[in-house]
Formats: sequence, C-alpha cells, structure tokens
Amino acid sequence: MDVEQDVDEAASKIAAAIGVPARARMLYWLMDNRARTSTELAVIADVTPSTASVHLSRLKTERLVKVVAQGKHRYYSLNGLDVAAALERLSLLARGSRKKFVPSAPSRLRAARTCYDHMAGALGVSLHDRVVTLGWLSAGNDGSYDLTLKGTTALETIGLDIQQARALRRRFAFACLDWSERRSHIGGALGAGFLQLALRRKWVTQDLDGRALHVTSLGRRELPRRFGIHL
Repeated sequence: MDVEQDVDEAASKIAAAIGVPARARMLYWLMDNRARTSTELAVIADVTPSTASVHLSRLKTERLVKVVAQGKHRYYSLNGLDVAAALERLSLLARGSRKKFVPSAPSRLRAARTCYDHMAGALGVSLHDRVVTLGWLSAGNDGSYDLTLKGTTALETIGLDIQQARALRRRFAFACLDWSERRSHIGGALGAGFLQLALRRKWVTQDLDGRALHVTSLGRRELPRRFGIHL
C-alpha cells in the first residue's frame, strides 16, 4: 500500500508540474529535441527570467527536464523519450474525442515534423504504413515492433545502421500515436534512425528553430522510389 501511495503522490506532483500553462509551453517548445536556455524559454512562456528559473527548477525536480552547463549558459532539454511520449498523449487528450476530428495543426507541422527525435506528421504516418505493408515490421502485443529479416535487409541496404539502433538503451521500435493524424508513426531507436537517415541523405531538412520538416526535391524523388510513399 505504501508503494501505491508513493506512486500516486509522484504522479500527482508530475501532473501539477506540467499543469501550469507557462511550464507546459516550455515543455512543448522542447519537443523538437533541441536544448534551450532559460532566457529563451522565458520568452516562449511569456514570463520574467526569474520566474522562468523557478518554473525550470520545478520541472527539473520532477525529472521532466535535464540541464547541461556549457560556458556561461545552462541548456535545458526534455528528460528523455518517456517525457516526450507523455506530452504527445496529453495533446490528444486536450483536443477531446466527442466531436468529429478535424486536424487543427498548422499545415507545415501536419505535413512533416519531429516527435522528439523521430519523424511524425503525414510523412511519418505514411512511412509507418508503408513499411508495415511491405512486411518489414512484425508487431508485438504491447504495441512494439521488430524488424523482419526482409525489413532488416532492406533498411541496411539503404544505409540504416540496425545494429547501432539495437545497441541503444531504449525501446527498439513501437507504434507512437500521432497527435495530428491520430494514427501511428514509428517511435523508438528505429524511428530515430529513419529520421537521421533522411536528414543525412538530404531527403528532408529541419527548421533551425522548430519541429517542422521539409521534404527536399531529392526527397520527393527518393522517398517514393525507395518506400513507395505518395507525397
């Protein structure tokens, strides 16, 4: 019973930390997996620098953000994929489920964006659906994925380092519910590998200060050719 009470208390503290609008804005601004200073986050949250420091201290205490000191600056970022996944699901709850779903995300974010460190939006969902159709993924009962032999061979052929992805201390692959499309894209180490491959091959580029991804002219040729995705 004491353990259950401890978990309940910890969950309520985390919820309270996220529950202040200024803190929520800070957290969602960090969803692009880029670190930012307290000064930058103060501007985003529309609070004074001193108030931002108090908010960030609370978020750090609840292990929602982590901080790295470099020179005169302290850089804040989300404390891992679990935090990003929780924020993504809160976005779904915030939009409700009773009314007919009409996408409200800006078109540039709905088309393609990052979800922490993997690919999301219509492009991410299309990639997910296509690799499932191609028989490259096998699904587990818990929403996890693994690669089939066919999928492993195909992805290694186009330059995705599967061994490196498996060696990371995180879930290999899972169905991550997309908040704008309300369907799944690929999360985990494999999803991150897809994004890094697309960036490295210059199939997509990412906004310097945001989550939006843009498919390049090269990507418009290569993504349909390699995956059969209709852009």
